[in-house]
Amino acid sequence: MIDKLQNNSFLFEELVKRDFKKKYKRTVLGMAWSILSPLLTLFVMKMVFTNFFGRNMPHYTIYLFCGNLIFSYFNESTSQGMLSLASNASIFTKVNIPKYLFLLSKNVQTSINFGLTLCVFCLFCIFDHIAFTWKILLLVYPIVLLLLFNIGVGLILSALFVFFKDIQYLWSVFTMLLMYMSAIFYTIDSYSDVIQNLFLLNPVYLFIQYFRMIVIESVVPPDYIHLLMLADVIIVLRLGCWMYKKFNHMFLYYV
Repeated sequence: MIDKLQNNSFLFEELVKRDFKKKYKRTVLGMAWSILSPLLTLFVMKMVFTNFFGRNMPHYTIYLFCGNLIFSYFNESTSQGMLSLASNASIFTKVNIPKYLFLLSKNVQTSINFGLTLCVFCLFCIFDHIAFTWKILLLVYPIVLLLLFNIGVGLILSALFVFFKDIQYLWSVFTMLLMYMSAIFYTIDSYSDVIQNLFLLNPVYLFIQYFRMIVIESVVPPDYIHLLMLADVIIVLRLGCWMYKKFNHMFLYYV
C-alpha cells in the first residue's frame, strides 16, 4: 500500500486539494466553517443541556466539547468516506489506480479540520483553567486509532454504498442513534454497572471517554480501554480491506 501511495503521490495530493476546494466552494467564510460548525453545535448543546445535565458538573463545557469533537470527526469522516467511491467513478473506471486513494483523501481533509478544531479545544481548556500535564501526550494514541477507525469504517461503507444506495439513509439514522448513545451531553454514573459496561461496546464512546479522562480528570485510562480501542480498529480495518480486495473488480460494474 505504501508503495502504491508513493507511486500515486501526485494524484493523491490533487485529490486532497480538490476535496478542500469543493467543500468550501462559493462559501464566504471558507475553511473558517471547519471551526465554526463544531463551535456552533457546542454552543447550542450547552444552551440546551446545561440546566439538565451540567448544572453541578465541573468543566461541563469541556465535557461537551470532548464529545462533540470526537463524534463530529467520526461522523464527517465516515459520511464523506461512504461516498468516496461512487463520487469518483468517472476516474477509476477509466484509469487503473488504487481505489482507496479516494477514501484516504477524504480522511486527510477531515483530519485537517479535526486538527484545527483540536487547537480551539485546547484554548477552551486554558480558558476553563484546566492544567495540562505530560499525560496530554497520550492523546496521540486515541487520535491515531480514531483516524484508522474512520478509515476502516469508511472502507466498509464506501464498498456497501456501491451496491446498496440505501446505506446512506440507514447510516444517517444510525449515527443519530449513536450520538445519543455516546454520552456526549450526559454522564453514565447513574446507570447500573451492567449498563455502564454496555457503553464500552460503543467504539465512539471509548474515544470520547479516553479524551475526557486525560484532559478533565488527568488520569491514564485503564488497560482494558486501550485494548478495546485497538481491537475495534483492527476489526474494522481488516473487514474494510477484505471487502475492497474481494469486490475490487465488481466496483467497476455497479458504479
